Amino acid sequence: MNRSARTRREKDLTPETFGHLLDWLDRDRDRAGQRYEQIRLRLIKIFECRGCTAAEELADETINRVAEKTQQIAGSYVGDPASYFCGVAHKVYQEQARKVTSHLTTLPADMAEKKEPLQEEAEFRYRCMEQCMERISIRNRELILAYYGAANDPQGKIAGRKELSQRLGIGANALWIRTHRIREGLKKCVAMCLEQKQAGHPGEIE
Repeated sequence: MNRSARTRREKDLTPETFGHLLDWLDRDRDRAGQRYEQIRLRLIKIFECRGCTAAEELADETINRVAEKTQQIAGSYVGDPASYFCGVAHKVYQEQARKVTSHLTTLPADMAEKKEPLQEEAEFRYRCMEQCMERISIRNRELILAYYGAANDPQGKIAGRKELSQRLGIGANALWIRTHRIREGLKKCVAMCLEQKQAGHPGEIE
């Protein structure tokens, strides 16, 4: 494994923590390094297949989380460690999707006045957004996830969106226009889904 690349990817992990992770994968460090790279590539593929532009970053976040728990689970976990990584990756993806959803959806004023439980309403809005995200193209889903999945702090968002515009080869204004159109389409789709629930038809969006 390339040392400079490994150091960059594991910058948030202490050498000791990363060492415990490798020991869990295999007692032989060479085989452990190979196993690590195989798992990382698999995680990247998983996130790419789900339409995530920042697949490498999400894969590294998954690895970091697993590494932090390695000492707790290594002695009791039964099965292929790769399966555990995949389970954590699913949670990371769900968090990312919910983060994007929080940026894209707002509860309409007329529905906000209803007396339905807020938790139930939030869960339904999330399911509506999941359905609507599945209806758009992979390219648009990838773009909107990358745009609204930027860091929470303002500087992080600016840097992330600047990098995205450079990667796509378009200006910041063109990027905003493109994502705004996708967002408006999603908002209409979610509104239609919510209307169907209000009308007593909570099935798939027609």
